[in-house]
Amino acid sequence: MADAPATRATGGALAEWRSHFMLPVAAALGYATSVIHIYGLGPYIQPMAETFGWSRTQVTSGVTIATLVQALMSVPVGLAVDRYGPRALGVVGVVLSVTAFACIGTATGTATNWYLLWLLMALATLPVQATIWTSAVASRFEDSRGLAFAVTLCGASVAQALFPYLGARLIAAFGWQTAMAWQAGIWIVIAFPLIFLFFRGAHDRARNGGARIAASAGPVAAGATFAEGIRSTVYIRLFLTCLMLTFGMVALSIHFVPVLTARGATATGAAGIASLIGLASIVGSLGTGALIDRYPAKLVGGSVFILPALGALILLFSGASGSGAMLAAVFIGLTLGAEIDVIVYILTRYFGLRAFGALYGALLIALSLGTAIGPLVAARVFDVTGSYKLFLWVTVGLMLTSSAALFSLPRAPDKL
Repeated sequence: MADAPATRATGGALAEWRSHFMLPVAAALGYATSVIHIYGLGPYIQPMAETFGWSRTQVTSGVTIATLVQALMSVPVGLAVDRYGPRALGVVGVVLSVTAFACIGTATGTATNWYLLWLLMALATLPVQATIWTSAVASRFEDSRGLAFAVTLCGASVAQALFPYLGARLIAAFGWQTAMAWQAGIWIVIAFPLIFLFFRGAHDRARNGGARIAASAGPVAAGATFAEGIRSTVYIRLFLTCLMLTFGMVALSIHFVPVLTARGATATGAAGIASLIGLASIVGSLGTGALIDRYPAKLVGGSVFILPALGALILLFSGASGSGAMLAAVFIGLTLGAEIDVIVYILTRYFGLRAFGALYGALLIALSLGTAIGPLVAARVFDVTGSYKLFLWVTVGLMLTSSAALFSLPRAPDKL
């Protein structure tokens, strides 16, 4: 096949997993940490708005600040990963990120305080961008890169499945401000030990005398330069796909609970249905990862990216609970689990690993802009119209367009 030849030896894939099986697991926990402020925010939106007398747009503006800062700094962070390796950034960043999330619970209700807290959140999450976790995995896995990426990026699925439900339960028990500190504390106890012990890529320095690990030096050095990559029409299509995809998908994920509660569902019931997004995204990530190791990633991704359009249509024409809402959550989750897997895999297969950090960092500009603008637009649509209908229709169009963009990609090189 174009993206992953069928003749590739399975022994290489098995050897990669035997040597580094805990790396994607540790990276998944790190990636989940990087989105704690995004996928963990949903249950807090309504109680925050009620506490401070704010609109949902004001509450959601914090995510916009954080993701815009990430967009501005994504290329420098990617260059730092290419030069220094991801381990130091990831280990320190996990601690900073959960601490910043806990600090949001100290909000006083003034605009200055709110924006400063989210600026702190933005800076804290710079060292845990997806670039850090995927670059380490890409440097260790080649024959089974799709599945390894899938396991890594399941971190977002874990976040989507766990954080909204955990947040809702903690809010019910302690109130939203204390709940944020509890959620941060619980997560650091789970994630940090495994990240500290097992997160190390080929770019990172070994313990023995600081020499770089050379096993993957060849694959790491191969591929396009940053300048060559960003001039490619393939890269431009990937950039636009990232922008459209995250605009709709992240907003849909963040506002899924509010979409259902606005139509009469209870907060706990809506959070329970929303947890299906995370569970389905695990299936979507692992299933997509296995498929793109065998079939062209552009065809796999283009097909999967149609599903959120179906989910949005179901939300438009079904009730706030029951099988319709659950099916919509599953469709959204399947693509949420697959989206970054597909994008990162295509990036490595078309452009190699030579400038992976910088090229993925530039794609993070699109991912961050979509993440920043989409939730804000969804909130604004609700504040102005009292309904999410217009946003859901826009999401349908964006998902279909992003699918078409992937289908239009040319044949990938068999080897760089």
